Amino acid sequence: MNPLEQYIHALSSPEDPLLEELTRTTNQRAVHPQMLSGRMQGLFLGMLVAMLRPRRVLEIGTFTGYSALSMAARLEPGAVLDTIEADDEQEELIRSFVERSGYGERIRLHIGSALDVIPALDETYDLVFIDGDKREYPAYYRLLMDGNGAVPAVRSGSYLVADNILWYGKVAEPERHTDPHTKAIREFNRMVREDARVENVILPLRDGLNLIRIK
Repeated sequence: MNPLEQYIHALSSPEDPLLEELTRTTNQRAVHPQMLSGRMQGLFLGMLVAMLRPRRVLEIGTFTGYSALSMAARLEPGAVLDTIEADDEQEELIRSFVERSGYGERIRLHIGSALDVIPALDETYDLVFIDGDKREYPAYYRLLMDGNGAVPAVRSGSYLVADNILWYGKVAEPERHTDPHTKAIREFNRMVREDARVENVILPLRDGLNLIRIK
């Protein structure tokens, strides 16, 4: 961590002890621990929930649960977070920390493909955090915005937040990086920018967040 990062961490709110433990556990047990949202992004998501006061939150890509716990901690009574994880091997770890959090009743964990789970949920969400398979980002966006269920997944005034939108800087060099993940994220960013139904800003927090508001 460079001096500027150290300064930012030192002057931001402290990390919840349970999330600190989850970070250690993820680094010990996960194959790709760098996928963890982490303290600064968790604080940002929690702050966003506190500001927007959503009643229904959707997360695509739970991983070990750091971002879900960060958001659920700031939900108001009666609000619910649906979080979807494709890797069933993460389920035991996720549930163990959710149960210990003290606000597990706010979190509904779904194991499976988000493209299959979202239509079955048949809910309309105030806030959606996208952090699933990068190759499926365009498909997530189409499903959320255009839908194929009885109830629209989002509405006017809903917010979407997409993670890893800079993809380690690869998105800025399309000639050098032609892998499916980079191409899909570039396509997602293009779709958002050209969609007259939304307004957005890309934030260089961690690996980049695309903050999107539906008009």
